[in-house]
Amino acid sequence: MSMPQRFLTLADVAEALAVSVTQVRALVRSGELRAIQVGGRHQWRVEDKALEEYIAEQYERTRARIEAER
Repeated sequence: MSMPQRFLTLADVAEALAVSVTQVRALVRSGELRAIQVGGRHQWRVEDKALEEYIAEQYERTRARIEAER
């Protein structure tokens, strides 16, 4: 029985968001997307919940921007 995947690589996140790994790295470094650094080679991991929270926040920001433009 395998455990559900809790942590995603930056490449996984990039694929899910249909953006580049460079763009995801920028989101992580800016603090906009929560992530942890593991290992000695500066490998980043994003918790699946953090990605879902980021997506929800982006929906809210988009909704607010659209409302403000009306």
